[in-house]
Amino acid sequence: MDTPLLTWDEARSWREDQAALGRRVVFTNGCYDILHSGHVTLLETCKGFGDVLIVAINSDASVRRIKGEKRPIVPEVDRAAVLKGLRAVDVVVLFDQDTPQEIIDLLIPDVLAKGGDWSPETVIGAKTVTDAGGEVKIVPLVEGRSTTNVVEIIRERYC
Repeated sequence: MDTPLLTWDEARSWREDQAALGRRVVFTNGCYDILHSGHVTLLETCKGFGDVLIVAINSDASVRRIKGEKRPIVPEVDRAAVLKGLRAVDVVVLFDQDTPQEIIDLLIPDVLAKGGDWSPETVIGAKTVTDAGGEVKIVPLVEGRSTTNVVEIIRERYC
């Protein structure tokens, strides 16, 4: 399988190409460990804020540091492949840091979008984007839809 992931250099070049074409670039990020309808709604909404959507996903090591040793359940290359297969997603890039600040600083998207568990003041990278003239958008969460809920249901029913 060809990797669905761009390197950081490829992502930066892609972003520059989009700017040259006058396209509005939207950025979001997350673990996307077990994809569910809340993720799909989030990504489709994010895409609606611009012309193209780049999704940055935490590496396996980053997910383990943030979520614990039992996560991720799905490896990074598979998570990326599933995301890349969604109509709303144009590009997927991986980051190994605990936050996406460095990749946001590199790409400087026109729109930085996050789910409703964030506020514009707490979104990592918001200052970078707004200082460059971009916007921060918050997408309401789909109630009852989260990877944590899915993992708990699996544990309760099958473990």
